[in-house]
Amino acid sequence: MVVLDHLTPTQRRALVLADNRLAEMAGWDGELLKIELDELQAEGFDLDLIGFDEQALADLLGEEEPNRQGQTDDDAVPEAPEEPVTQPGDVWILGEHRLVCGDATRAESYQALMGDEKAALVFTDPPYNVAYAADDHQGLKRRPIANDDLGEGFAPFLREALALMMAHLDGACYIAMSSSEIHTLRQVFDELGGHWSTFIIWAKDTFTLGRSDYQRQYEPILYGWPKGAARHWCGDRDQGDVWPIKRPRANDLHPTMKPVELVERAMRNSSRPGDIVLDPFGGSGTTLIAAEKTGRRARLIELEPKYCDVIVRRWEEWAGEKARRVAAGGA
Repeated sequence: MVVLDHLTPTQRRALVLADNRLAEMAGWDGELLKIELDELQAEGFDLDLIGFDEQALADLLGEEEPNRQGQTDDDAVPEAPEEPVTQPGDVWILGEHRLVCGDATRAESYQALMGDEKAALVFTDPPYNVAYAADDHQGLKRRPIANDDLGEGFAPFLREALALMMAHLDGACYIAMSSSEIHTLRQVFDELGGHWSTFIIWAKDTFTLGRSDYQRQYEPILYGWPKGAARHWCGDRDQGDVWPIKRPRANDLHPTMKPVELVERAMRNSSRPGDIVLDPFGGSGTTLIAAEKTGRRARLIELEPKYCDVIVRRWEEWAGEKARRVAAGGA
């Protein structure tokens, strides 16, 4: 007789699977096996310990990944309108996706966007240089703000935004940041109970000419998750943390715009089809396009009404569908 009293419920379930594997029992119920493996993985159990090799696990856990094609180039971004249609507080419904014109440091923005739902993944690209003021929370990356103007306001800005973001996340997060402020991001992330795993390095094919002796040709992206989150890893085990990906054509609306390919890779590695992906700094809508391509459900917040119009038009042109606007306070 084998006594299992000393094992946790998770360890007992893993032992049952390992015992069956070692005994080479036939007649696995594939659907039930996948459910068990998914739940063990979500609880942080090392699946390598139960006797399945990497290929077997990949076959068991793998899902058919959508790869939808758009009617425009993935990285094409329309011009911003002179007068925006979107007004603060509006909600846009774009197929399975949602966009709120609101402030990422305000709880009401998340309530309008998420309700009681939680995201399985965050990919976001916050402002790099923010002259943060308590009364407006503005400071978009397209505005040329010198580092000397940041003062002590950048960390409080990040703290407010990341606290709300992490409260609505049960999974991994990818947060892009300038190399000059990556230490601030890491400090705030740690203070809020984040588990830092690594920095993904986006290695660009070209650099922007500046005054430095060496021209910077990369951008760091913090990869981690809230401690205790049920993060999900779908990628294979031979991926490095340097991602050489061509940068999009320069864009005056959003100079630090990320390529869809970059966000798409993160989504496929750290979420499943149908999962909610949150981006509290919607920018030009790259996260939305990546979500549409990969069959995820995007949830975006964007402060600027003009940017919201750009996001909506970009999705409509790419997907060939029409978005629906719900005015602030509307049903």
